[in-house]
Amino acid sequence: MNYTLHQLHIFLKIAELKSITKASEALHLTQPAVSIQLKNFQDQFQISLTEVVGRQLYITDFGMEIAHAAEKILNQVHAINYKTLAYKGQLSGRLKLSVVSTGKYVMPYFLSDFMKQNEGIDLFMDVTNKSRVIESLEMNEVDFALVSVLPKKLKFHKVELMQNKLYFIASSGLKLKQNLTKKNLFEKFPLIYREQGSATRNAMETFITKNGFSVTKKIELTSNEAVKQAVLAGLGCSVMPLIGIRNELKNKELQIVPVKGLPINTIWHLIWLKSKNLSPVALAYLDFLNSEKATIINQKFAWGEDFYLK
Repeated sequence: MNYTLHQLHIFLKIAELKSITKASEALHLTQPAVSIQLKNFQDQFQISLTEVVGRQLYITDFGMEIAHAAEKILNQVHAINYKTLAYKGQLSGRLKLSVVSTGKYVMPYFLSDFMKQNEGIDLFMDVTNKSRVIESLEMNEVDFALVSVLPKKLKFHKVELMQNKLYFIASSGLKLKQNLTKKNLFEKFPLIYREQGSATRNAMETFITKNGFSVTKKIELTSNEAVKQAVLAGLGCSVMPLIGIRNELKNKELQIVPVKGLPINTIWHLIWLKSKNLSPVALAYLDFLNSEKATIINQKFAWGEDFYLK
């Protein structure tokens, strides 16, 4: 046999996600490239690793055995690399995080200097929806999770990172009457929502219910970026985190519409399970956050003060 570590990595991801398409997205590879590597890997075995029933990909029992073996091999490769770095006196290991989708505008700034200071650390950051973030934390798949709404059913420790402010946003091309009431604003224009379970959507729906508004037309999209593009295109208005629209505000492509009761204020928290035995890398990262958090907020996020409406 002549399989490569790259093929093992790809097959393990396919086995985890039960999908070539999802595996290619997770690995940032094209779908044809993943399919070719899977075929080349399969050709080295006389027993099928996968099977397709209908349009669904399944991993055979033999394939699952190979996936478990691949995981062990890859873990040993990581261990060799980390031990080499540790012998040289460098902090080494993997730091794994799961981040809600709007957190992609926040988390990289709290990681950049730490990663530069510790070149022996590999970073894994999964940007996904809130349900998956909580699931990955609960299943002990990650060290930390970044959330703006704290889970109620888990026992966890937390570090407060920074404020998350949500405003009513419209395209700058939308001309609003000066005497337009809050009720008219929400009921006249199509409102663009995030998907069910999104913390942003929950905050928006709570605000609408609290004020007794009735929304005449809804548009539902599955990512913050998609909502932003829809607002830019003039499809409707939305309630969005300020953190994700900096450039659009600066370029005057979007406008913040003053609404009494807004912004909605939440807090970004980095959380981890109380039962989690944190690795030296994870502990070092917590030390870094505690010492550098204020500096990072001041240097990277002070721009937000220019847009905060009283």
